[in-house]
Amino acid sequence: MFSRHTGAVPSVRIGLIAAAAAALLAGCSTGAGGGEPTWVPAPSFKGEGQQPPVSPVVPQEQQPTAPGGPAGTPDPTASKGGDPAVVATKLTAPDGIAVLPDGTALVGERTTGRIVLVQSGPHRPVTTVRTLSGVDTAGGGGLLDLALSPNYSQDNLIFAYLSTPTDNRVVDFTMTGPVTPVFTGVPKGPNDNAGRITFGSDGRLYVGTGDAGDAPLALQHASLAGKILRVTDIGRPAPDNPSPSSAIYTSGHRDIAGLCTDKASGLLFDVEVKGVNGLENVNLISAGANYGWPTATTASKGALTWMPKGLGAPGGCAIVNNNFYATSLDGRALLAAPLNVNGSVASIGKFTTYLKGVYGRLLNVVAAPDGTLWLTTSNRDGAGVPVADDERVLHIPPPLPAGADYPG
Repeated sequence: MFSRHTGAVPSVRIGLIAAAAAALLAGCSTGAGGGEPTWVPAPSFKGEGQQPPVSPVVPQEQQPTAPGGPAGTPDPTASKGGDPAVVATKLTAPDGIAVLPDGTALVGERTTGRIVLVQSGPHRPVTTVRTLSGVDTAGGGGLLDLALSPNYSQDNLIFAYLSTPTDNRVVDFTMTGPVTPVFTGVPKGPNDNAGRITFGSDGRLYVGTGDAGDAPLALQHASLAGKILRVTDIGRPAPDNPSPSSAIYTSGHRDIAGLCTDKASGLLFDVEVKGVNGLENVNLISAGANYGWPTATTASKGALTWMPKGLGAPGGCAIVNNNFYATSLDGRALLAAPLNVNGSVASIGKFTTYLKGVYGRLLNVVAAPDGTLWLTTSNRDGAGVPVADDERVLHIPPPLPAGADYPG
């Protein structure tokens, strides 16, 4: 779920770093007991003063390497197929995707901790830019997601959500240098450790966490499990959260598979694996809301809609041009539906199925700034039927909402 830049830092960031450096540096508590959960807001190192220590349970950085050669050399996983949508092949459990300003993408491998740079067209080299050693893959954990800083052009920061042997956490880094913990102590359990991160249009970092296999934690205010957290880029609770001292933004989530923002309205949505109604829910995220897992009450907020029955678990979501996209693992498809937004109110229309069976199980999908979609496959996870090129990364234009599949 790296390093520090050496350029100029905006003065507001310096002020935040100075404030954070004076904050508590003790560990975190995420148990089911009473009281507010605690965490360690670790400032991002920006070249001023002494670098903060790296937690001993954070995977240690490595110099960029490529299999079979030094940093920056072509990787054997470069796409060699004839399909123009396939831009990388033979990766290991690719999941998190962060699209860079130049149109290339960083793709993280969940089980290896490797991060590769994938170009936007086929038949181009794929290079390894980092490997995070020590990520813990038990219970679906590992290197779970990537997100770029809203100020990436100035700070070059990349954020990752990952699992260690003791917790799930957010770290940040640049292409080279040390890993810095940003937000630690999210419970890690035997299952439901999957999670997503994204920066909202408000500049805050949203962290979707699973219930860690202990469903009651999702409704317990003392636990960070089964929540959407909202923090600053140095890991402090956003001051305009429902409780200013708490990172918890919403509760009652089971296993968040995707977080995506409608850039036009700023509204945040998620897709979840089998919620309290047994369906794959699509939720409109509202501050302070309880989404009902594991037990819904009259105070719980209902799902905005559901993915079609029988298509299995979602893996990610994206929004482009008033259309909502979600992947379906068991359905081996990309789903698209019209998204209608009026102020803070939203509705999602009927889903149409695309790419059905073309690439097998589809895991993540993200929207690039240019309006294209990046996807990953998950055919070697024990539930799919892999082909020789799996796992693959796809780069496609968003399917037209009126019906014809891509490619068509």
